Amino acid sequence: MAGYADFVHLNYKPKKTDLIVSFRVRVPFWEPVNTSIGAVASESSVGTWAETVAGLKYAHVQKVAAKVYEIKKEGADYWIKVAYPENHFEFGNMSQILASIAGNVFGMKAVNALRLQDIRWTKNLMKSFPGPQFGTYGIKKLFKAKDRPVMLSVAKPKVGMTTDEHCEIGREVWMGGLDLLKDDENLTGQKFNPFARRVEKALKIRNQVEKITGEKKSYLINVTHSDFKEMEKRARFVKKMGGEYVMLDIITAGWTAVHSLRNLCEDLGLAIHAHRAFHGAFTRNPLHGFSMLAVAEVSRLLGVDQLHIGTAGVGKLVGGRKEVVEIEEHIAEPPRTLGEARRHYSSQKVPPNPKLHTLGQDWLNIKPVLPVSSGGLHPGVVPDVLERLGVDIALQIGGGIHGHPHGSYAGAKAMRDAVEACLDGVSLEDAARHSLELKTALNLWGTSSVR
Repeated sequence: MAGYADFVHLNYKPKKTDLIVSFRVRVPFWEPVNTSIGAVASESSVGTWAETVAGLKYAHVQKVAAKVYEIKKEGADYWIKVAYPENHFEFGNMSQILASIAGNVFGMKAVNALRLQDIRWTKNLMKSFPGPQFGTYGIKKLFKAKDRPVMLSVAKPKVGMTTDEHCEIGREVWMGGLDLLKDDENLTGQKFNPFARRVEKALKIRNQVEKITGEKKSYLINVTHSDFKEMEKRARFVKKMGGEYVMLDIITAGWTAVHSLRNLCEDLGLAIHAHRAFHGAFTRNPLHGFSMLAVAEVSRLLGVDQLHIGTAGVGKLVGGRKEVVEIEEHIAEPPRTLGEARRHYSSQKVPPNPKLHTLGQDWLNIKPVLPVSSGGLHPGVVPDVLERLGVDIALQIGGGIHGHPHGSYAGAKAMRDAVEACLDGVSLEDAARHSLELKTALNLWGTSSVR
């Protein structure tokens, strides 16, 4: 095994101990197909451009080398499947795994474009990661939301408000019937809204609202920091103040931070809400980069409890219906529709989807993640989101609550009324006859998506 083409083995039958990756490859016109495609397996495993390196011929080196075992042409591109022996990787080290399968290979001149679409993990590799501590069932149990979506809102504007202003919005959305208040991705500990003061005041108000409403309420508090010692300090403070959650910007903080925070939260008994800010820099281009599906799978293994996945074509963010539903099925479970709300949860086995070039996965005992649908939503589109993603989600509305003409309380009540109408099989128009808040929201935004 020396040249790039030598990494193509179309007669190879993958083993159960092989990690499988689905790639989309655009081959340069000057490069032989097998050379370009073989370069993907070579550079992401044991290879080098210098064919004369003696170690490439060692039997023990070849045992951990990747192999391209399937090639399918589709238009101008090639879809390939690459098998990596699991012993190529350090178990429990996501940073090392991704440095292999998603590292230098994206900068190779031997490919014009490269897209990592999906990963199928081996049983042993999966067992080396913690997975969610609470996951879908634990979160829904906390809010007694077995047969409905968890409902939340992020304070708007994102940043700039004082602590008092921010926390008052929390009071309004909690009183309006929502389960959770959320920090936005770029609010951490700025001078205008310091972290410790915000946590202390918001949770004090939360406690008051729980006594008034008799309902469980909580707060997704952004502990993200580039210094993990500070992040740990913040998480411990949240626990001390009686919080149930920490929120983390998983991409800007990095996979090491995700794994480390998960281990800390095991000790603290805190759930992790994962925000995906920055993912679009490498997931959006369908020809090149790392798919949001793969981001979601890595997040599930590392142990986040809930993760933003998109709105299935309903809201303001990219991510169509097929893509987002596929993500949901890989990190959660096949969605229970409104009509199936009381159906028992299904198995952990996800079948492959040849049309989307996904590989399928048996998640064994790794708990499912609660998918979060957010971005450009308002009460009028709640039926569309629930029809596409089912009831086992967290439904987040920001501007569509705080932009309500009668304020955040009215916006939150409109959202809850919309959700309850859907669960009861009642149209929003009929429900609005008994809800001034919902009627006002529908008059303002209608039932169409924003742009």
